[in-house]
Amino acid sequence: MTRLAARHSALNLAQGFPNFAAPQEIKDAACHAIQQDINQYAVTWGAPRFRRALAEKYRRFYDWDIDPDRHITVACGATECMIAAILAVVDPGQKVLIIEPFYENYGPDTILAGSTPVYLSLDPQRGWSLDFEEMESVLRREAAEGEGVRALILNTPHNPTGKVFSRHELERIAQLACEYDFYVLTDEIYEHIVYDGHEHLPIALMDGMAQRTITISGMSKSYSVTGWRVGTIIAPQDLSGAIRKVHDFLTVGAAAPLQEAGVAAMNLPDSYYQQLATDYRERRDYLLPALRQAGFRFEVPEGAYYVMTDISGLSDLEDVAFVRRMITEFQLAAVPGSSFFHDKSQGRRYVRFAFCKTLDLLEEASRRIAKIGASG
Repeated sequence: MTRLAARHSALNLAQGFPNFAAPQEIKDAACHAIQQDINQYAVTWGAPRFRRALAEKYRRFYDWDIDPDRHITVACGATECMIAAILAVVDPGQKVLIIEPFYENYGPDTILAGSTPVYLSLDPQRGWSLDFEEMESVLRREAAEGEGVRALILNTPHNPTGKVFSRHELERIAQLACEYDFYVLTDEIYEHIVYDGHEHLPIALMDGMAQRTITISGMSKSYSVTGWRVGTIIAPQDLSGAIRKVHDFLTVGAAAPLQEAGVAAMNLPDSYYQQLATDYRERRDYLLPALRQAGFRFEVPEGAYYVMTDISGLSDLEDVAFVRRMITEFQLAAVPGSSFFHDKSQGRRYVRFAFCKTLDLLEEASRRIAKIGASG
């Protein structure tokens, strides 16, 4: 969709990257690191200063005691973090639970690892809630048929729906993980982008989860540097050892000067993160009324910077054809909803918009959305 948008000079609300600058402090730190000749390999599993700064940030935000030498691995973006984690803890043929709609890498990651994805659906009619009766039924079935489920991939705040899993939901997942003995690989890349009193809670801090959780995050979303590819993994020592071996053979290590810039990012004040969430809420609240007035239906995102919209009231077209029409006729790009489902038919009436853009771009996008609504 990004390539098609470029071909038609369309506004790109498809791919989730900001069109505004990263904080000056971290850009200056990256430039300084390069000028200081920090241009060779860092320690394979992460520059020590960056790992220490990251551990301190987790202590500051979550009162989480992390050993930077035993528990943290730095990789090339959260995308590498996830595949490294899966390859480290899941053997070929083992089962991995994936909650859908899902970030589109999760399914291919499990397949590349030789494991078998098993899908659980969020219910769009109930605020994208997870059906725990269905989840437990799947876990019982897999346990009865073989060795059971090896891992669950959890993404909160959630792409593409904007759902933030509540404490109650996380505690229930934790109970099931302990009862059925599976790992939770949790993608928390949007941890600082939450709205309306919702709170991001690391599931690793729930009872019984310290030894069975791999926590993935990174710099991309919180600091508007999606192209830097600096991701982070927190895991217990035995799992960190396995993850580091896989990571070493995948990429050797993340960019050394950008990890030094990460130290500056970790040391940004609390006010930075408060303003980050405030600014994204303003962008969300600017775009959603235009979508609603045009006839798109959606649940208001609780976090992240996407909105998953239902187009069935607007058009009889399926998602891919609808988005192609938006791009070619109205110069506005989004992501077809079927991208986020293993059974593409489940996503045919959905389209995802990203609102990580400046207000002037969202203003123009809103005008084009109005024309889409008027066109029927």
